[in-house]
Amino acid sequence: MAMATRLSARSSRANPTSESRAVRWLLIAIAMAFMALVLLLPLYAVFHEAFSKGVGTFLAALSSKDAQAAIRLTALVSLIAVPLNLVFGLAASWAIAKFEFRGKAFLITLIDLPFSISPVISGLVFVLLFGAGSVLGPVLKSYGIEVLFALPGIVLATIFVTFPFVARELIPLMQDQGTGDEEAALSLGANGWQTFFRVTLPNIKWGLLYGVLLCNARAMGEFGAVAVVSGKIRGQTTTIPLQVEMLYNEYNATAAFALASLLALLALVTLVLKSVLEWRFSAEIAAGGHR
Repeated sequence: MAMATRLSARSSRANPTSESRAVRWLLIAIAMAFMALVLLLPLYAVFHEAFSKGVGTFLAALSSKDAQAAIRLTALVSLIAVPLNLVFGLAASWAIAKFEFRGKAFLITLIDLPFSISPVISGLVFVLLFGAGSVLGPVLKSYGIEVLFALPGIVLATIFVTFPFVARELIPLMQDQGTGDEEAALSLGANGWQTFFRVTLPNIKWGLLYGVLLCNARAMGEFGAVAVVSGKIRGQTTTIPLQVEMLYNEYNATAAFALASLLALLALVTLVLKSVLEWRFSAEIAAGGHR
């Protein structure tokens, strides 16, 4: 009886992890104020400055020859880098999640390497590899292949800084799923490719799309590594972030913010798509589906 009384008394007490309504509202207010300061206010400033001289000036800045060249180059680099990272991410996550092999931990460490290295250092690595004083640079140049201050160097630098995104989204997802579905498909007579396209790929589709989305956003917004290997040749090797910097340094703030608004819009679209993918992912899990 005494034990039951004590348990009843404990259950009647407030949850020790709960807070008063005033504290909850205070924490929410602090979080919202912080978000407004570091996210919403900068976004407002970018779009306000971009349209400060009218829509006509904004469109003229985006339609200039150099701006169009930067937009085309940024899109081209993303179209090359993202699919390559997609293939690498699928292969690496498949190998790490489905197989046991010597050097597995080392491979995971290598995948995380770009997260721990400054993008500027990444660009300098490619300068050492393909510069005039390197071994590879003069050899490639003798065959007419320019790496630095050209598209190949920009693509290589972008691939390096973005290749963890797809793999890092898929590895925990595929590890959590295990190998049961694939083993069942193989036992029913499916070959390796059929198992991959009909079992594995549908199970990871939302995580894969999420990783590709983040990879593309980072590829289009990369600055440090690209700045080192591109040479910043106006109209030739300047991506959107580099063109924004050049315009701002020339005191052409309206044109700089007009281009910057494209990257800000990309960030907003990325957030919206991220929320949609997370919602679909959660809905599928709640419905009893596979990731």
